[in-house]
Amino acid sequence: MTYPEAPRQTITYDTHPDQYRHWRLTFDGPVATLHLDIDEDGGIKPGYKLKLNSYDLGVDIELYDALQRIRFEHPEVRSVVVTSGKDRIFCSGANIFMLGVSTHAWKVNFCKFTNETRNGIEDSSRHSGLKFLAACNGTTAGGGYELALACDEIILVDDRSSAVSLPEVPLLGVLPGTGGLTRVTDKRHVRRDHADIFCTLTEGIRAQRAKEWRLIDDYAKPQAFAEKVKQRAMELAAQSDRPADARGVALPILKRTIDEAGYHYETVDVVIDRKARRATLTVAAPSAAVANSIDDIVAAGASWWPLLMARELDDAILMLRTNDLEIGTWVLKTSGNAQHVLAADAALAQHQQHWFVRETIGMLRRTLARLDVTSRTLIAIADRGACFAGTLAELLLAADRSYMLALPDDSAQEAKVTLSEMNFGSYPMVNGQYRIGARFYGEEGPIAAAKAAIGKPLGAEEASALGLVTATPDDLDWEDEIRIVLEERASLSPDALTAMEANLRFGPGETMETRVFGRLSAWQNWIFIRPNAVGEAGALKVFGSGNKAKFNWERV
Repeated sequence: MTYPEAPRQTITYDTHPDQYRHWRLTFDGPVATLHLDIDEDGGIKPGYKLKLNSYDLGVDIELYDALQRIRFEHPEVRSVVVTSGKDRIFCSGANIFMLGVSTHAWKVNFCKFTNETRNGIEDSSRHSGLKFLAACNGTTAGGGYELALACDEIILVDDRSSAVSLPEVPLLGVLPGTGGLTRVTDKRHVRRDHADIFCTLTEGIRAQRAKEWRLIDDYAKPQAFAEKVKQRAMELAAQSDRPADARGVALPILKRTIDEAGYHYETVDVVIDRKARRATLTVAAPSAAVANSIDDIVAAGASWWPLLMARELDDAILMLRTNDLEIGTWVLKTSGNAQHVLAADAALAQHQQHWFVRETIGMLRRTLARLDVTSRTLIAIADRGACFAGTLAELLLAADRSYMLALPDDSAQEAKVTLSEMNFGSYPMVNGQYRIGARFYGEEGPIAAAKAAIGKPLGAEEASALGLVTATPDDLDWEDEIRIVLEERASLSPDALTAMEANLRFGPGETMETRVFGRLSAWQNWIFIRPNAVGEAGALKVFGSGNKAKFNWERV
């Protein structure tokens, strides 16, 4: 979508099933089916065709939207079948020609968003009672197999030609970009030697051996395939606790304004200083008391503050990541009445088993996790009027550094940090740890002291004593200290900062997700700038031309 008042063409993330070009969403009782039927001419940018059910960012934007609508608008859905609307081809993965003509930054950010969408599928399986079944009704290659890997189970058609494959290494000189290598080992427990063979076979592996090697869960002949998929989808649905008779909550397009200054929403405001290469994101507390009975919460629907704020912050993060690559520092601010936030948190905690509240917590969890893995410097500022309370305190805890204004002569006017029950486990990062726990590396003393302060408004001295903020300059030094911090950060290498921040944010211990974002993304990032992949005779550049790639044979 292009906004005339914006300084440049802007990629946005709003869509609706009525506008989909690549996905079709159908419902049959407790089972939803996502049909991938890609429009070859529907690329998000010009210069390539999406042949063989291959995808680009636009396809994944639609998938992300469809998943959100299943979560919120269709609580009766308990299992989701992901399949193809085309014969003999499930999905051939990310479009190779799109990768060949894209900038380095576009490729990396595309892979990150795609990873987050796949991780979100698994998040819903773990937390929301939604089970996913990949019905691979044809060839399933590269990112297509990675999409299937994100599902709980995979069924492949046994038609003597369809296979699963990760052909990126032998075919393109790159890695599977959305977790394929990691899920094959960590999730499906494919033996290392089998995985080595599988990941270097261009043609892939067909049904029977694929099941023997744990690459799929089951297979069926073409004439029995649809019935097997239907039966298994119903069995998965029977395992879910999602309600059969609840009324869904519609997700309207967000009210967003784009102008020269930035992106503006109802609860989130983003002001961009392009000269300083800095964006200030201010998240507002509810302007009035929020609904707290479950009937009123459901009636409020998408306008209920926790969900509205989560959706708007999520969109702001995506907009900045996609459209504003040189804006390297994000200043995180909050404003408003802390008691309204704490009341909303109390409602989240009280009703967390209700499907709609559970989905709202899931949306908040995934949005905050998206912030964690964003390659931008995050600086939280708690100055006059700030409201880092409860769920909004997660922004303070997510920051690389946080600064709180101390007013020794008028401490009553200081901003306050107030923790709630929601800060202790409701919003785990991709490493599975909640932010306060990760902050103190699981040490019982500091965590217990922070937990004992739940509900207590903490001034600068108290917040500092509990280790919740980095520094507390007083009003005499505040402006100079904050200016120096931001100017110094802007002077440093963005590449080195990205690497440093990613290394420091998650501490010890790994999960499948941290390996996908850390090891895989780092290697892929490196490969994407190597001539063996993207040089004039690199594998991505010559693919489809009839010429063979020319490799530099040095191991580096």
